[in-house]
Amino acid sequence: MKTKVSILFYAKRAKASVNGLIPIYTRITINGKRIELSSNRFVEISKWSTESGKMKGNSEEARSINSHLDMLKIQIIDIQMELVHKKIPVTAETLKSKILGVDERARMLIPIFQDHNNKIKELVGKEYAPGTLERYTTSLKHTIEFMQWKYNVSDIDITKIDHAFVTDYEFWLRSVRNCANNTAVKYLKNFNKIIKLCLANDWLEKNPFANYKSKVKEVERVYLTEAEIQSIIEKDFKTERLSLVRDIFLFSCFTGLAYIDVKNLTKSHISFGIDGEKWIFTHRQKTESASKIPILPVTQMIIDKYENHPQCNNEDKLLPILSNQKMNAYLKEIAGVCEIEKELTFHIARHTFATTVTLTNGVPIESVSKMLGHKNLRTTQHYAKVLDRKVSEDMKILKNKFVGNIKAPKKNVI
Repeated sequence: MKTKVSILFYAKRAKASVNGLIPIYTRITINGKRIELSSNRFVEISKWSTESGKMKGNSEEARSINSHLDMLKIQIIDIQMELVHKKIPVTAETLKSKILGVDERARMLIPIFQDHNNKIKELVGKEYAPGTLERYTTSLKHTIEFMQWKYNVSDIDITKIDHAFVTDYEFWLRSVRNCANNTAVKYLKNFNKIIKLCLANDWLEKNPFANYKSKVKEVERVYLTEAEIQSIIEKDFKTERLSLVRDIFLFSCFTGLAYIDVKNLTKSHISFGIDGEKWIFTHRQKTESASKIPILPVTQMIIDKYENHPQCNNEDKLLPILSNQKMNAYLKEIAGVCEIEKELTFHIARHTFATTVTLTNGVPIESVSKMLGHKNLRTTQHYAKVLDRKVSEDMKILKNKFVGNIKAPKKNVI
């Protein structure tokens, strides 16, 4: 329904002062509902025109008062249009609040940031991983520390956040906090989400990140070679805990699943694929994208080994996995025992699957991307860039095809 707004100025006789001056009031009618506000101007009743809603005559006093009333009318119309633009219902209450400035309370950054984090906390395990909450909690902490360092305040009106705030924050992250490039960019990305939230709610008119540019530097991904994988497979560990960690790490090397996705696996995730062989059908917790992975012989041996493990039976899990922290701690021991000089972490297994196990052995990048659960092929291409060995082997095949088929160019005769 279209909102009908009418504006009328009138002299309120009932509030005449002792010296005979009558206050001029503004009556605003919205869909039949009235609100009345003082114009802060007074007039002698004999000089007021009820018909025109203005002061009579062309005296300096009349021009001044009538000009003030005209400005008030323009202001009310502008506020009405602002509410329409922001898709806020134009009612007597919203218009009055806007005119009186009731809704002009300063919106502070930290409560908005904290409210965002509280909502993520409520959705951990449903839409977000615990690590996501941890990152935003740390980001909020850094934001508070930066404001104390730069402005000696613990909070700020969001309308005061500008391009200089963003660039100074980046400088603080890189200098005072000594963050690496990618770490600094990620913290600013987290902060930018809060700014986008403010923009979406029309709390900010201008985006302070509009002219900000920062680029994530590509990091060379660490992965294991065939020889390193073989040394882990063949090593006879004397303790059960190292043997267990080795097996689950190898399971990830031959499936490409991240730690949390391996932890969430149950026996129901194993089913027969399109080829009649056993596959793993699951969804990545990080992106919720599907991962469909054929089970290789090594993978099946590990599944069979722990089929009747008490923890698997009690918790309905495919494998008896430890905490990520313990897994990484024990993997450092395994690296030392196997004389692997790389800093071994569980996530390296996923990189190893993408490179050494699949791409190096000629599995098309499209298939690797699908198994890894990547939503974008460009994400998978990061792994392909490090495969100099694969490029060398492919070019050797090409060279062999050319041998004997191409004659050397003839020498120029002078």
